[in-house]
Amino acid sequence: MKYNSVTPQIVDELKQIVGERNVIYDDAEAMEAYSHDEVAEKHYAHMPDVVVKPTLAEQISKIVKLANKYKIPVTPRGAGSGLSGGAVPVYGGIVLSVEKMNRILEIDTQNLMAVVEPGVVTNEINNVVKEYGLYYAGYPMSVETCYVGGNVAENAGGGKAIKYGVTARYIMGLEMVTPEGDIINLGGKRVKDVTGYNLLHLMVGSEGTLGIFTKIIVKLQPMPVATADLLVLFNSVKEAIDIVPIIMTNGKIIPTSIEFMDELSFKTSCEYLNEKLPYQSAKAMLLIELDGDNMDIIESQYETIGELCMQNGAIEVYVADNATTIERVWRIRRNIAEAWKLVSPHQSLEDIVVPISEIPTFMDRLAELQAKYNVSIPCYGHAGDGNLHVTPVKDPEWSLDKWYDTLNKLLPEMYKIVGELGGTISGEHGIGHKRKAYMPLVLKDTEIELMKRIKKAFDPNMILNPGKLFDVE
Repeated sequence: MKYNSVTPQIVDELKQIVGERNVIYDDAEAMEAYSHDEVAEKHYAHMPDVVVKPTLAEQISKIVKLANKYKIPVTPRGAGSGLSGGAVPVYGGIVLSVEKMNRILEIDTQNLMAVVEPGVVTNEINNVVKEYGLYYAGYPMSVETCYVGGNVAENAGGGKAIKYGVTARYIMGLEMVTPEGDIINLGGKRVKDVTGYNLLHLMVGSEGTLGIFTKIIVKLQPMPVATADLLVLFNSVKEAIDIVPIIMTNGKIIPTSIEFMDELSFKTSCEYLNEKLPYQSAKAMLLIELDGDNMDIIESQYETIGELCMQNGAIEVYVADNATTIERVWRIRRNIAEAWKLVSPHQSLEDIVVPISEIPTFMDRLAELQAKYNVSIPCYGHAGDGNLHVTPVKDPEWSLDKWYDTLNKLLPEMYKIVGELGGTISGEHGIGHKRKAYMPLVLKDTEIELMKRIKKAFDPNMILNPGKLFDVE
């Protein structure tokens, strides 16, 4: 792809649109933060030519029309908390940051919806709506850092997806700027709509390649008032995973979340936290969360789940039913990545999905890959929906060249295994430019070609977030 460079004249035009204070140019130190997301490997980063920070949809429209006029790429950016390189300006050009579009515009208690700008930190929605007894359930694990606009762009998910689903379930409407600079509205404050193609949900998960969101209508629901968690230790991965459907069929209970941790994951995290639970003999852990509007019902449910676990091979079941104990068990799950960063800062945090029943088979195949490449690969994630964070970690003794050479061999093999088991290469982090080379391992050429046609139809000049998902000439 060939694009034009940003010139001082174009920078002046951008300043006229958003104001001089909202443009960063010719300042490498200030722009460096916009050259990467949370992917650790530096070769995925790329510096922008200029960063702009609009505050209005009309400004974004003018910026995009300007980019089309001069054929300059535009990369939309939220908080930069992604793990796929999705917000990285791989062709330079304009990074369009929505960080100043951070207002909660409306809390509509009659329709149980909120209208927010894309730069709102996701957790802030719940901080505001809780005074109305309401709750936004469609969010990922990184609620305190990510922006809701990025969540929509990636169709982000998290630990609560088994009960509440992922972001798409809660997006009712979007105001957005198209790749040609038009401002359009999709969906709205209505529950049903089958008027034409569902363009609204085509946008959810489109990774900033088909439009730039300027307002988002999210669905709210009554806030749960009772919560409890179970931390369950098992002798094997198979016993841990086999209990998941039993909870829902025999127990007739849909937990809020069922988090899985393999031995490498929880032992490293427990050592990092100096956790004293007797976890040493376990080979797998499940963290099971329940929520609802009645603590008596929650207690009955966790007793049922605990009994089912013990009847099906659990070593021990620990109950957390107050803020202190709940925080204690969740700290183990939340700190896995941090604990492994002490081992090595060089990791490849992957995001595969397989059918739940195939998790034990996948774990067996993953053990073979660990042995073949002599690489530690902790695995943890969302057992309730089959989404696992498989994380090859660089041996501290290895050179970077050896690490990248090994990773380039290991990842395709792992993704082929995932495809053979009926899975796919990303469940919540997205493709970006980190995983685009692996798309053909799990999608047919026809599917990818249809996606390319959609991209061309929306973005004939290919200026919006190019180089993501796939390459289009």
